[in-house]
Amino acid sequence: MPLWNSRFRKPLAESALKFSSSIDVDRRFYNEDIDGSKAHVQMLVKQKVISAADGKAILSALEAIRRDIASGKLTMHWRDEDVHTFIEEQLVKRVGERGKRLHTGRSRNDQIALDERLFLRREIEAITALTRKLQIAFLRQAERHKKTIVPGYTHLQRAQPILFAHHLLAYVSMLQRDRERFADCLKRVNRSPLGAAAFAGTSLPISRTQVAKALKFDGLVENSIDAVSDRDGLIEFIAACAITMMHLSRFAEEMILWSSHEFHFAHIDDAYATGSSLMPQKKNPDIPELVRGKSGRVFGSLVGLLTVMKGLPLAYNRDMQEDKVHLLDAVDTTSSSLALMTELLAHTIFDSGRFHDELEGDLSLATDIAEYLVAKGMPFRKAHQAAGKVVSACIDKECLLHELSMKEFKAISPLFEEDVFELFRPLNSIKRKISEGSTAPREVEKQIRSWGKLLRAR
Repeated sequence: MPLWNSRFRKPLAESALKFSSSIDVDRRFYNEDIDGSKAHVQMLVKQKVISAADGKAILSALEAIRRDIASGKLTMHWRDEDVHTFIEEQLVKRVGERGKRLHTGRSRNDQIALDERLFLRREIEAITALTRKLQIAFLRQAERHKKTIVPGYTHLQRAQPILFAHHLLAYVSMLQRDRERFADCLKRVNRSPLGAAAFAGTSLPISRTQVAKALKFDGLVENSIDAVSDRDGLIEFIAACAITMMHLSRFAEEMILWSSHEFHFAHIDDAYATGSSLMPQKKNPDIPELVRGKSGRVFGSLVGLLTVMKGLPLAYNRDMQEDKVHLLDAVDTTSSSLALMTELLAHTIFDSGRFHDELEGDLSLATDIAEYLVAKGMPFRKAHQAAGKVVSACIDKECLLHELSMKEFKAISPLFEEDVFELFRPLNSIKRKISEGSTAPREVEKQIRSWGKLLRAR
């Protein structure tokens, strides 16, 4: 029986009940709902709103309900409407009239707001831990590839040679900011809305602060209207998930490219690839492709929840029931994507010698020519033009940089000397870098040490 039907002369139409039932989604909050109810009951007893005997009976029954749900002995049906109704009805079945005291001084409005915050608190911790594991997987590959030279790209065109470790460490850095976003989100999520009741508070002598402390919140969502009518904490969390998924999607795209025959650089383990039902030779990078595709789902969850909330007058509106669909899908998609990309990366073999000979004298060393001339006193813009002329000469002759003669270099600028040919070894180009955070071996080694220390400290 619904908790709200006392003023109605007709039962809710079955079609309307089925349409409005949320238990297929919010059943996942049963642990949070019971935790919140226990803290609420303990407060009611302490405040002498209900008797100690009633409180003891309710607390014991709530734990029994939790065990029965976890074991599968108790199952939820769409007719139960929502997780709050289901648990309260089970409580009344077990302890009778005492169970009807559970909801004293609260509403489902502040109850679901509490459940979501407790759920988010746990999921933020879990996703942060998964993100750290992926960072460690990137760091381990970086340690293996401190000497592996690859072309760096802009516009998907070869730009300059870099250490592959440097490229991998860029993702470690991105994921660190993702972790920081989740941690920052937690500051606003970790405040208790319980006790706001429907939205205006209650005349009963409850203590919101007691409940907040019992549930280890940092404080209260003080304004009772705000406590039940906003979902900005969920939106902020899903936004953090969306940014994380964007980073995963970018790496997934690179894995797809690198594992192609044309790049032939990344060798994805057979356990994380599939074949074709028609073409026997195929090895498809399905996991990266799915992560790339699933990122769109999380973006959709963010826009979906923003759209739910954008036109709602204060305080609570039933539209907000739709928040859980977006929240749970973002949680599940982000968590599974982080876990699978960590496994995939740990089992991927990168060909350390793939680009070694190919980059010798490659046009991607042209920036070194410009900086060489700057070091000899030429203004950068002129040096850029001279380096461009060197590139044009190579294109015209269909040759590499080191295949031009000294005479041809001198024709472009008298500042060129024999030492210019030292530029055309990729390792020399990398070693010439001196700026902080660059691809220089000493800078990459410094970053590896720094990240290792930070990630070990969590």
